[in-house]
Amino acid sequence: MTDQTPAEKFKSELQDLSSCLRDLQSSARLSDLRDRIEDLGGVVRGLGQRIADLREKGYAFEKDLETQAADFVQDWDEIAPGLEREISREAAVLARSLAPLETKLASLTGDRGAPAALLPRVEKFRTEIENLEGRIEAIEENIRGAYDHFQSDVNQLEYHLGRLEWMQKELSEASFQLLAAESGIMAVKAVWAKEGKQTKADPEGVLYLTDQRIIFEQKEKVATKKVLFVATEKELVQETLWEIPVVLVEEAKSRKEGFLNKDDYLDLSLDSRATMDQVHLHIWQRGDDWVALVNRVRAGDFDQTRAIPVDEGLLERVKNAPTKCPSCGGAIKQPILRGMESLTCEYCGDVIRI
Repeated sequence: MTDQTPAEKFKSELQDLSSCLRDLQSSARLSDLRDRIEDLGGVVRGLGQRIADLREKGYAFEKDLETQAADFVQDWDEIAPGLEREISREAAVLARSLAPLETKLASLTGDRGAPAALLPRVEKFRTEIENLEGRIEAIEENIRGAYDHFQSDVNQLEYHLGRLEWMQKELSEASFQLLAAESGIMAVKAVWAKEGKQTKADPEGVLYLTDQRIIFEQKEKVATKKVLFVATEKELVQETLWEIPVVLVEEAKSRKEGFLNKDDYLDLSLDSRATMDQVHLHIWQRGDDWVALVNRVRAGDFDQTRAIPVDEGLLERVKNAPTKCPSCGGAIKQPILRGMESLTCEYCGDVIRI
């Protein structure tokens, strides 16, 4: 490749600077910043409806969610007008700063002087464009700084609501039914690692935590036909593999495994009345977060945050539930959960109404 002549270099530089100036004209309007602020306002004003939808679908906890959403709207109504005024003011200043650059570009484009003599002017013009680019970036950063903390708080709530919405969607498709007055607390994609360490044969699905139970539902597409070890046909396998009353969880622990210890595991040690001694799960959320959730359910913390109260009749039924089988007199060891209508005696097999 031969070196460019002064004329070729001048033409190339001028084309590049013309493109940079067009981009600068767009940036100087601060349109992206306006759009981001408008989007944030839309998110804030939509929080209340998202929470209302969660309530309608049965999410019973965190009674302060509605208050948080209302507070965000009130705060945004105070913040937004000032941001809009600042953007308009800065955009007007930037528009005035652009005018001389547009004039200089027109002058350079129409100049018929020697290209070699014009190149220093081109370089100076490039420096002026870069300086204005820096000013625009500084202005955007300064305006974002006025609402960064607020946006961070909104993002945290929005992320939390997103996880709850995903849980409600999965519950609506689940192969099991929640008990009366039972409400989901969290759900996560998971693999039941039957031997403690995950293998390819272990079932994939969804782990649910409610205020009364921990439930694992297998939900995965399994190959039904293979050609040369490649799956050509699959079917959805969806079934509840186990459920454990939370009161039978003696201890919840988290651990890390996998490449660079990036995989989160949840290990549950269970009471002797449970059908298993241990449960090991690879989960797609932080293990420590799930340990905290399980422990809060065990301690009854979520009941203190109820937005939808439990029917008193259901509480009375649990309180007055039999402790012995009416038929054989055997002690009922199985935990009685709210919403249960019956259970089977482990000694005689009779169905006991609650």
